[in-house]
Amino acid sequence: MQDQKQRPVSILREFLDSEAAGGIVLMAAAALALIVANSPLAEAYFDALHAYLGPLSVSHWINDGLMAVFFLLVGLEIKREMLDGQLSTWPRRALPGIAAAGGMLVPALVYVAINLDNPAALSGWAIPTATDIAFALGVLSLLGSRVPGSLKVFLTALAIIDDLGAVIIIAVFYTTGLSLAYLGAAFAVIALLIVLNRMKVLTLVPYILLGVVLWVLVLKSGVHATLAGVALALTIPLKVSPGIGHDLDHSPLHRLEHGLHRIVPFVVIPIFGFANAGVSLAGLSAAALVEPLTLGVAAGLVAGKLVGVFGSSALAIRLGFADLPVNAGWLHMIGISLLCGIGFTMSLFIGLLAFASNVELQDAVKVGILAGSFIAAILGAAVLLVAPAANGADEEME
Repeated sequence: MQDQKQRPVSILREFLDSEAAGGIVLMAAAALALIVANSPLAEAYFDALHAYLGPLSVSHWINDGLMAVFFLLVGLEIKREMLDGQLSTWPRRALPGIAAAGGMLVPALVYVAINLDNPAALSGWAIPTATDIAFALGVLSLLGSRVPGSLKVFLTALAIIDDLGAVIIIAVFYTTGLSLAYLGAAFAVIALLIVLNRMKVLTLVPYILLGVVLWVLVLKSGVHATLAGVALALTIPLKVSPGIGHDLDHSPLHRLEHGLHRIVPFVVIPIFGFANAGVSLAGLSAAALVEPLTLGVAAGLVAGKLVGVFGSSALAIRLGFADLPVNAGWLHMIGISLLCGIGFTMSLFIGLLAFASNVELQDAVKVGILAGSFIAAILGAAVLLVAPAANGADEEME
């Protein structure tokens, strides 16, 4: 039983706790960005983001460099959960997988429906498809033991699949001006990383060094540089011990993941949030909130995620493809579906890609994301507060 407690099952609980705390830090960073952007410090704030450090501006170092570390952690989580975690079997993938699919499709349709007569905005269709796991778990953490532990696992699994979908969307729909030479060199580095994996090289140093080279090549290839983080993650060896769990001391993936799981939520994501949530609200009117672009993002996050996640989950459960999470009821599922509408980090990131050359549209996107995420957080928390409290201790996360 002692060995059982040392499994990454316990580490998953620790990880959830740190992500929840990271979500609270992210909220503070976003609020601070809004305050600074609407204060006498606004000019200095925006000037600093556009200042150049070497070949890139501060903003680009954050969005292309630091966020590559975020995507590295995302890739590590996806690989671990798919091979030896909450998503390692098809029955475990069923409900969060179906919910994630509905939670990406419906928000995109809502956005497109609202912006059909606004062709310039249609490239932002993917903005409301993302769920911010750190923010959502931060809200859940404020509700304490009222929320069944199974719902936290469900939300985490859904967000991981959601992140995988976002990575695919970015790679397929937001890649322009490819350089075949740099792209070919990047694939050569990936091939070398795979060779290291096959040779069972367990030290992280060569992987990290080649990962830096890969990031530079991907940056110059026209593919968004952050995807280098995902590609690197998928080549990091994962050593699985059959039956009772993992060999934490000798699995490079686990070592790297645990090295990053505090740096990312407490350093990388708050810096990204502070750098990108700042938008001037001067002159913002009620009419601006119902502009098609802003409304499409907000409605996609709130209504789209609710209908997509809850509707697809309810259909899957009613048809017998999946079961409700342990100790959870339909009201809990409505609350969790609303929390999936908190789309802060990845939504901001996709918005920056969709409207890379139009600051005005970026600002409209930010207002929609902030408004939609805030409404989704308040409504989701309110529903979970009135839902029946979890009975007894949380189920062990297996």
